[in-house]
Amino acid sequence: MPVVAYIMVKANTGEADRLRDDVLALDGVEDAHIVAGDVDIIAKITVDSPAHVKEIAADGIQGISGVEDTQTYIAMD
Repeated sequence: MPVVAYIMVKANTGEADRLRDDVLALDGVEDAHIVAGDVDIIAKITVDSPAHVKEIAADGIQGISGVEDTQTYIAMD
């Protein structure tokens, strides 16, 4: 059964457009939207395991220059 997660991304000032494109380029990322509020981008990922969620969030998204912080939420339904 696939694992669905949502990753909230806080971007450095003026970086949201570029970061959205970089996030979308990662394997496993289904969609990413620039949003208003406490975070700048919300990315939806669908992968095979919770370990893959960690790889995309920690190694992929957090490794992109201009990412200030992330929060990851795994869907429970």
